[in-house]
Amino acid sequence: MLANGFVAAIGWLNDLLLISPRSRMMEERAWLVTLAIVAVPTAGGLVGGILHRFIPDRRPHSPADLIAAVQTREGRLPLRTGFLTGLSSLVSLGSGASVGQYGPLVHMGGTVGSGLARLFRAGTTSDNIAIACGVAAAISTVFHAPIAGILFAHEVVLRHFALRAFAPVAFASVLGHVTAQLIWPQPPLFQVAEAEVAHLWEFGLFVVLGVASAGVAVAYMSALLRMARLAGRMKVPAVLRPAMAGLGLGLAALWMPDILGMGSETLRLAFIEGAFSHWELLLVLTLKLLATAWCLGMGFAGGVFSPALVIGSLFGALFGSLVGSLLGLDLSALVVYSVCGMVAVTAPVIGAPLTTVIIVFELTASYPLTIAALASVALANLVASRYFGRSLFDRQLTERGHDLSGGRSRAILRTHAISELLSEDYVTVESDATVRQARDAIVEAGSSEAYLVDARGYYAGTVHLHELFAAGEREPAQRWCDANALSMREDETVWEAMNAMRHFVGEGVAVLDADGRLVGTVYESDLINAYLELLEQMRKEEHATA
Repeated sequence: MLANGFVAAIGWLNDLLLISPRSRMMEERAWLVTLAIVAVPTAGGLVGGILHRFIPDRRPHSPADLIAAVQTREGRLPLRTGFLTGLSSLVSLGSGASVGQYGPLVHMGGTVGSGLARLFRAGTTSDNIAIACGVAAAISTVFHAPIAGILFAHEVVLRHFALRAFAPVAFASVLGHVTAQLIWPQPPLFQVAEAEVAHLWEFGLFVVLGVASAGVAVAYMSALLRMARLAGRMKVPAVLRPAMAGLGLGLAALWMPDILGMGSETLRLAFIEGAFSHWELLLVLTLKLLATAWCLGMGFAGGVFSPALVIGSLFGALFGSLVGSLLGLDLSALVVYSVCGMVAVTAPVIGAPLTTVIIVFELTASYPLTIAALASVALANLVASRYFGRSLFDRQLTERGHDLSGGRSRAILRTHAISELLSEDYVTVESDATVRQARDAIVEAGSSEAYLVDARGYYAGTVHLHELFAAGEREPAQRWCDANALSMREDETVWEAMNAMRHFVGEGVAVLDADGRLVGTVYESDLINAYLELLEQMRKEEHATA
């Protein structure tokens, strides 16, 4: 209900504020349309920028934050952040920003799931599954694709297909779809008439289209990241950047209104023969890509999925029409190439090749069209991952310090600091102590080494018992100090500690604060136990049946 209400509210705002093509055509006062095209996105950006100031980290959240919460087991999704992000996304989309609606819906669905898990005091594993349930229901509802909703939740969010997760996620996806259709149905994203592949040899063209689409996807994702970095260097207050983006978008839309909003009308036109010329397809594609990067990079709240669908469909239509006209070939209907381009660009962006293919099947019920889409997606994801990474979400998380490329276990270990494993079972000796004093202290404690510290607690090094036996009793212990002994900062992660101790031989490692004072020690056994406990938690979550 929340997902369909969100979509309906966007449509209502677009009509009310003269952003939708239909409302602009029906409005007789041309000056009012012109004013709305420029003023509405600017005002929407200003409202969004103000809303972001009330979000804890002062930015709208996205599916990347949801994925991080699940993959690192760090915590749950705050309801306040989810509500404000959804509200800001509604303002962005309602005022015509070139952003997507599906990213906010995925985050909202996950937030609802997490909130319910918190209400019932569920554990971390159940919370993760509840998040996936909310995501699946949102995707199922807005795409009219319950199977795709299930796949998306497992493929992108959970990243496993455990039996204990499949049943509730499947139930949530089906129930969301059925409920929405019975109570508050919304039209599907697009409708495709009977579409057949005219020649088997065209599958070779679909593969080529997939490789070319991977280049478009990489360009799209790179533009989003570069614009965000550029915006961060601007001497413009963060609260005003979305308004600045809205103003620029509105001025550009006076010349090319197709770049406004999520682009549903443009997507539908891309499926129609002759709706755009070759140059128009290239122009709208390029401007839509740049407009989306501009809006999201400057701080508008919204997703990347919907613009990717539009950009991909335009590129597929351009590819099909160009190949047909240049080579004089009798190809399949343009809609076949539009759909193939759409999924081949979108799949690398969200990292969900199976989901995008199943969406095509559930929306069109066309087996030939689905196989054609599969041929394009197969190489698109492979090529794009070589040059960019698994998805835009993973790249965003890497830049925030959550590297998922090494697997979930490494990502989780990097969220835990060694300060959680500190032990006070260690021996300290004043840095001006004699060899005899240091040796006696070590023997009395039943240890084999001691840490030398000065009067203020600063770490000076480590002395080992076997070396002190060969020294004179009255010699300063510091002479036998191993100043290069391994030590760590208390804010280092468990993953960093395990790598640092890869070749370590000894009892424990001195742990220091930011100023260099000794705060404790960490033992290999504690690190190993922490790692084994993590593996056990992951095994239960990913392989247990209940």
